[in-house]
Amino acid sequence: MSKFITKPITASEFTSEFMRLKRGSVTRRHFLGITGLGLAAAVMGRSGAFSLEAHAQDLGTQMSLATWPNYHDPATFEAFTVKTGVAVEVNVFGSNEEMLAKLQAGGTGWDLFVPTNYTISTYAKLGLIDPLDLSKLPNYDPKTETPRFTNEGIIDGKTYAVPKNWGTTGIAINTGKLKTPVTSWKEFFELAQTEAGGRVMVHDYQLTTIGNALVSLGYKFNSIDPAELTKAEELLIKVKPHLFAINSDYQPGMRATDAWMTMCWTNDGAQLNRDMPEIAFVLGKDGGEIWSDFYAIPTSAANKPAGYALLDYLMTPENAVREHIANGAPTTDSRVLALLPAEVTGNKIVYPDEAALTPLEFGAAVTLTDPARAEVMARFKSA
Repeated sequence: MSKFITKPITASEFTSEFMRLKRGSVTRRHFLGITGLGLAAAVMGRSGAFSLEAHAQDLGTQMSLATWPNYHDPATFEAFTVKTGVAVEVNVFGSNEEMLAKLQAGGTGWDLFVPTNYTISTYAKLGLIDPLDLSKLPNYDPKTETPRFTNEGIIDGKTYAVPKNWGTTGIAINTGKLKTPVTSWKEFFELAQTEAGGRVMVHDYQLTTIGNALVSLGYKFNSIDPAELTKAEELLIKVKPHLFAINSDYQPGMRATDAWMTMCWTNDGAQLNRDMPEIAFVLGKDGGEIWSDFYAIPTSAANKPAGYALLDYLMTPENAVREHIANGAPTTDSRVLALLPAEVTGNKIVYPDEAALTPLEFGAAVTLTDPARAEVMARFKSA
């Protein structure tokens, strides 16, 4: 049996052990012990862990989660099924607009989903999500959360959503293929038309694709000014012939080196760089997005007891810490932060310096339903 470590593990050793675990070459017990996470889980276990006693209602045998690409460790859901008998169906989406349209159409079947910060007020206003019954989430502790990333889940004193993690939208670039440095969105769009032509991906998501085009032109990420949107549309249509794809699930293209540069969320940037160190992740010095994602329960959920049970399971620090290591996105919860290895918290892709975050903007609620931005995106995609 592996013993808990007595000295710090290096970044390369941690990555090596994590990849051995993912391949099945070592046991979970070995990984937790060698990285020190076993000790962390043991300590946390003494202060409380997920218990079915808090979820006495019938949970059924299955539930549905709507979320983002590459956003969870499948082992988390497998462990939840073993613990509760509830199988988790995972539905993947590429934009908050897709999620909103599905909820408005009704009959999603989702029991839990992962909206981004700027959308929650709209969901609440439209009656699409329930205020949460926090008594059913004993492992969620608002006192250990970082208000900067969690406030938008609370509306008129009611908690409609609790945070999953936060992150940024930056640029992933294969430095083995592209030699020109990229430090801004202006340079991103310029390089897309030159050295990186035919090898660039942008999100199938108006907030970031239009937002980053606006930033590259010197405008605000959340702008809905008609003249500024016209300029952003002109740029996007000019760039489109040089793109490899418009797709929010860009990891396959980057891993296969069919694409060399892409708009990229923090967690994907960390995963790509972990597995292919030649893929760097940079934040635009000219601006861009900082975000936080939440968990919420749709009003239309068919199996709310299972939705609460899975959410409580995910809020349990000993489970959350493994999710964050696999996912790569930074945590909002100080309990989880204290359990993460230094090799994770010291990773500048995941936890950048405050100076790098300063130019970034949180998405604004108005952008979700603004018809002008929706029309720009539609014309860009059909051009």
